[in-house]
Amino acid sequence: MRKSITFVTLVFLAGALKAQDPHFSQFFASPLTLNPAFTGKFDGLWRLTANHRDQWPSIPKAYVTTSASVDFPILKGKIPEKDVFGVGISGVSDASANNILKLNYGSASMSYHKALSDDGYSTIGAGFQATYSSLTIDQSKLTFADQLQANGFTGTTSDILVNGSNQSYFDINAGVLFSSSTNGSNNFYLGASMYHINRPKVSFKDKNWFLTGRITAHAGGYFPLVDRLSLNASVIHQIQNKASETTFGAALGINANGDADRPTNVYIGSWMRLNDAIIPYLGLEINGLRIGASYDINISNLKAATASRGGSEFSIIYIKKPAEPSGVPCPRF
Repeated sequence: MRKSITFVTLVFLAGALKAQDPHFSQFFASPLTLNPAFTGKFDGLWRLTANHRDQWPSIPKAYVTTSASVDFPILKGKIPEKDVFGVGISGVSDASANNILKLNYGSASMSYHKALSDDGYSTIGAGFQATYSSLTIDQSKLTFADQLQANGFTGTTSDILVNGSNQSYFDINAGVLFSSSTNGSNNFYLGASMYHINRPKVSFKDKNWFLTGRITAHAGGYFPLVDRLSLNASVIHQIQNKASETTFGAALGINANGDADRPTNVYIGSWMRLNDAIIPYLGLEINGLRIGASYDINISNLKAATASRGGSEFSIIYIKKPAEPSGVPCPRF
């Protein structure tokens, strides 16, 4: 049954490229897959991120997605003091239906943020990303309707992937980001991005299909509340072809050691993907290292098939702190 579903939804739809891109519930912890304009936009020397998601565990290895990235600001001292010029590289691996369909891509990105005030609290920036992607399908693991004949299962099919089992394409993505602070201790941001601007064409069958652009609008921020407590909130709305999703939520941060520059924070919160899942979240931050764990509790019509098990997800962000922080508030995840 799962193979039949996989073939219909992943061969024809992914072949026609009408399905959604791989994505994370902890979108806020995967900055370079969210918006290229986040490249280099943090207070530190370099940033390393990694994410892993196992969706619908009640269906073995239905969708398994892993990403990693590294980015850093460059040309300090050669551009205006409060401006930021960032570069980075990232990669994503997405396997569907027990590795029947595999997507791998690598990206290089850059961004520039211009300070709008002398203190650098408010900036506006744009980012660009170039991506090389490859798709592979293992047809030997699929079964087709015409393989079942009156005399039994024949093992032969007329559904041949005439364009081969491997496809590749070049992709262009871009985004903009506004970031600001009212007092130097908080930060809020608003951004938008578009992926697949050039609409690359790819198909396993005999017709070329164009990859539909993914448009994303997102916002978030962190706000000190009372002594040692802060609120971290974010929201995202994505549209791709006829599919859309909205996810929003927040986490309460508890500063356990009282150090504002190098805090030990514990995060407890939850996000919600409308009409789909509730996503409890736990996080721990120590000396620039932040580890997050979340779990999708399915509340959609699929909850019976998935036993309400939407998927587990883990994220890691490490920021190498400078000897002296810049004092400019930046988006935090």
